[in-house]
Amino acid sequence: MPSWGIVTTVKAPEDQVLAFIAHHLSLGAACIWIYFDDPDDPAYSKISMLPRVKAVRCTDWYWLLRGGCSLHVSGRQVRNCKHAQRGCKLDWLCHIDVDEFLFAPEPVADVLARVPATIPYLVMEPFEALHDPDAADDIFNGHHFRGLLNRQHVKLQPTIFGKSAPLLEKGALAHTLGKSFCRVGVKKLILDLHFASLNGEVLRSPFHPSLRLLHYHAQDPVAWKRALPFRLGKGGAYHSKAQQALHAYLTNANDQEISEFYANSMTLTPEKVALLRANDRLITTDLALRKKVAAMLEGRL
Repeated sequence: MPSWGIVTTVKAPEDQVLAFIAHHLSLGAACIWIYFDDPDDPAYSKISMLPRVKAVRCTDWYWLLRGGCSLHVSGRQVRNCKHAQRGCKLDWLCHIDVDEFLFAPEPVADVLARVPATIPYLVMEPFEALHDPDAADDIFNGHHFRGLLNRQHVKLQPTIFGKSAPLLEKGALAHTLGKSFCRVGVKKLILDLHFASLNGEVLRSPFHPSLRLLHYHAQDPVAWKRALPFRLGKGGAYHSKAQQALHAYLTNANDQEISEFYANSMTLTPEKVALLRANDRLITTDLALRKKVAAMLEGRL
């Protein structure tokens, strides 16, 4: 079976980083590269001792050796990804964020083994975590994940989003591009933030039919509202061309309008659940992250 690994840049609470690592080790990751954007993060000591984990402090010296530190986090993420890719001895490598979790109905290695040898990479569709006030307490809460509502599913938008539908052109609040796996060792194949490029040309592909990405972006309304000024600010998450209407609305909305938007876009009703399931747009799963972290720290992963 092919070996595979993950690279990510983190600046998050220790329990979230541990959850990310434990989940992907449980899926069979052979190695996980963790780049600490804050080189003084105290979690480094514990995480650097975990098996199958390579932890790197992004110190001034680290950046000096790589031509300087990018002012934007996405630039630092890309540089860290390239650093991991150069040292990777596995068959496949994936670049995702600490709030993103791989999901497949079978072992990831089995999925990768069936990718034709002529295909150097694959793209995973993002499914964003929805608010679930009744979810069991976990490191990341929520067990319902909604897929994109665009292209053949655009007809679902008015029912699922209500009057907020015009603000969500691609049918999602978080990113809609997905994230990629690439084969290691393919000459001039570079793994980037969302996609991969070959000989300097960005590769495009339909989403893989079964390997998906569960994204905890806005499942917590309090945390989402707290992060909103940053995401609306220069270089924030809501600056893509597809999110211009969303950005303009949230920038000028009052507290009540923001709360109404969140209720429309991030909460479920039984009718919405049924409609999303009927169209293969809903994943319901319990990642059991606390249990996986406990197993990892006890040496059972």
